Amino acid sequence: MCGRYATTRSSGDLSAVFESYDDTDGGVRPDHNVAPTDRVPVVRVDPERGRALSVGRWGLVPHWAKSAAGAARMINARAETVATSRAYALPFARRRCLVPADGWYEWVRRAGGGKQPYFMTPRDGSVLALAGIWSRWEATLTFSVLTTAAVGGLAEVHDRMPLLLPPDRWADWLAPADDPAALLVPPSADWLAGLEIRPVGTAVGDVRNDGPELTARVSLDRERSHGTDALF
Repeated sequence: MCGRYATTRSSGDLSAVFESYDDTDGGVRPDHNVAPTDRVPVVRVDPERGRALSVGRWGLVPHWAKSAAGAARMINARAETVATSRAYALPFARRRCLVPADGWYEWVRRAGGGKQPYFMTPRDGSVLALAGIWSRWEATLTFSVLTTAAVGGLAEVHDRMPLLLPPDRWADWLAPADDPAALLVPPSADWLAGLEIRPVGTAVGDVRNDGPELTARVSLDRERSHGTDALF
């Protein structure tokens, strides 16, 4: 966790929501099935121009790395160790970002075999901000999503969840902080209650698939009758 998510809003919409200027150089494309190493929007702070909507490659590569070969293993940073990890400590201290998402996917093993995917998304259709950290490797902006222990009903789907930031915490996450570790508190149970845990079709398990049908609610009885596993 988190290994797959969706982000479908335009650069114009995201710039408005996050009150940022558009630094994407041509915008961003809708992606209902973001996978490791994909290029997707992030919101960071440019020292000269302020809050910026940029494009980053999912899978942080430390600036000192000799190659980007391990990026797919660096898509997540654990909140419990991010401040002390050699790869993540500096980005966490100085280069925090917001990762816009419609929602994220998890898979639950079925009692009768196979895996059932779920899409966690706001019931009101609003955008999610996943807590992220970024770094530059050569000319490429790369990033990781922070994860923490799952809370409430989300723990029934997976023991981990992205560190989710409600809108009133966006500014603090992006700003310099004397004690960044104080920012790692998960959102309240009341706020998390606004998330829908939606069963979706197994097609999302194949990274080659994309489109709004991947996030559509399905009948669990229908999915069980197919007897198929998600591929991930």
